[in-house]
Amino acid sequence: MQRGVVTAIVALLALAAVSASLAAQPHTGSAVRVWAVHYRSNSGEARRAYIVLPAWYGPKDNPAIPLVISPHGRGVSARANVTLWGGLPARGSFAVISPEGQGRKLERYSWGSAGQIDDLAKMPQIARLTLPWLRVDSRQIYAVGGSMGGQETLLLVAKHPSLLAGAAALDAVTNLAAQYWSFPKLRCDKRCLRTWKGPIGRSLQSLARIEIGGGPTARAAAFKERSPLTYAHTIAFSCVPLELWWSTKDEIVLDQSHQSGAFYSRLIGLNPNANVAAFVGTWRHSAEMHASRRLPYALARLGLMPPGFDGAWGVEGTRLLPAPQPSCSAA
Repeated sequence: MQRGVVTAIVALLALAAVSASLAAQPHTGSAVRVWAVHYRSNSGEARRAYIVLPAWYGPKDNPAIPLVISPHGRGVSARANVTLWGGLPARGSFAVISPEGQGRKLERYSWGSAGQIDDLAKMPQIARLTLPWLRVDSRQIYAVGGSMGGQETLLLVAKHPSLLAGAAALDAVTNLAAQYWSFPKLRCDKRCLRTWKGPIGRSLQSLARIEIGGGPTARAAAFKERSPLTYAHTIAFSCVPLELWWSTKDEIVLDQSHQSGAFYSRLIGLNPNANVAAFVGTWRHSAEMHASRRLPYALARLGLMPPGFDGAWGVEGTRLLPAPQPSCSAA
């Protein structure tokens, strides 16, 4: 009896997800279509996810295609995250899913909560349920995100490595406690002060305490749980091809040499054969996470752009620390 009830509930949830997607209307662009679908987050809240597909792709023309899971940055909407991709899904013939997300308490400030990472891992299933005609190639599921989205991309690699064929984390926080203590150092002009009703750093620390349940002193374990650095060994031996991008002039994730830079060094120190490539430049925070900047090159490295794509311009002014020759062995 209990098994039957569970089966019925699962079926109803799946039906509700499909019905929601069928009612949604696609937004049409020159090269891509964006479908707004709905899912239940880890907290039970109804959330939207946006699925970007080539405009030609649909129920009557639906070959199996790669899927990129793209978590949004801190305080950024999922819809705004979609705009960063421009027409790239059409050029590369892949799909992107960008969920609104849900942290322990907050929506746009999830900061790598365990429930949010589990939700990200379910995105391929959610995409299939909400758009039943969408055929995702399960061997080609990727994760790409900037800022907080980069942090959550790394946590997805750590906790669900078998899901992913590759990942790219751009300007990510890898040590959340260090970022918390650096918040008061963030510059805040008059407009910023009006928007945040005071210094932005103080407000961000307050939001972090709400989401995580306290500061790093009181909630040290919780901050470690949300920090990719904690899972460096797992990621180093995950066999997931990984790109790390960071800027030496980042004014949001301050002192990236002790965030992504230190994280990269830790990965290579643990496993000199780790399939990790690093790209270091001087762009402003998350500027490279854009269709008109370095994102196409990052995708080409993952094999998501068409053969012959010339993205060499994407690393102009960037120092490349290349990954070693393909080699994978779990610890």
